[in-house]
Amino acid sequence: MVVIRMARGGSKHRPFFNIVVADSHNRRDGRFIERIGFYNPVANEKQERVRLSAERLNHWVAQGAQVSEAVAKLVKEQQAAA
Repeated sequence: MVVIRMARGGSKHRPFFNIVVADSHNRRDGRFIERIGFYNPVANEKQERVRLSAERLNHWVAQGAQVSEAVAKLVKEQQAAA
């Protein structure tokens, strides 16, 4: 099954997440199919917090990909901001 989830990056105490499309059997930070955005939880006012390609998200959902709960919250947050 293909899933849209977050892969953790960044250093200790400075998390940064890539929003990726991956096979559900692969590790969280392992191999992925496509990177469709990012989430920076420690961004200040001047920095961008969430960027997500809605076009690619809709493409993968149409192909049958499942969206994780955390990514679904970020999608709602980005749609509310737009």
